Amino acid sequence: MYSLRNKVQLIGNLGKNPEIKTTDSGKKLVKLSVATNEMFTNSKGEKVKETQWHNLVAWGKMADVAEKYLSKGSEIAIEGKLITKDYVDKEGNKRYSTEIQVNELLMLGDKSEA
Repeated sequence: MYSLRNKVQLIGNLGKNPEIKTTDSGKKLVKLSVATNEMFTNSKGEKVKETQWHNLVAWGKMADVAEKYLSKGSEIAIEGKLITKDYVDKEGNKRYSTEIQVNELLMLGDKSEA
């Protein structure tokens, strides 16, 4: 059961092109914004599409793969874990941000699109 702790799995589409960064120590990372869609019927019988946005970060070779093969609209499947960070904004208020640290990434969709 330990492997189920803090585990996230998503299938979605990139909302923008991957954002590549390099740390001061030379490590490469990629930031991704992924949308997941869910369809359901509301109490009035209307079909509703709900979109959730997720911030992802991947390091090293996965960042290289994302830079080379992914672009806005690409469909991907990921497995990772939630990371929450806190910071103080310009007004002195404590804020929190949550992102998914990607451990595995699978490119989906038609290979001719890549």
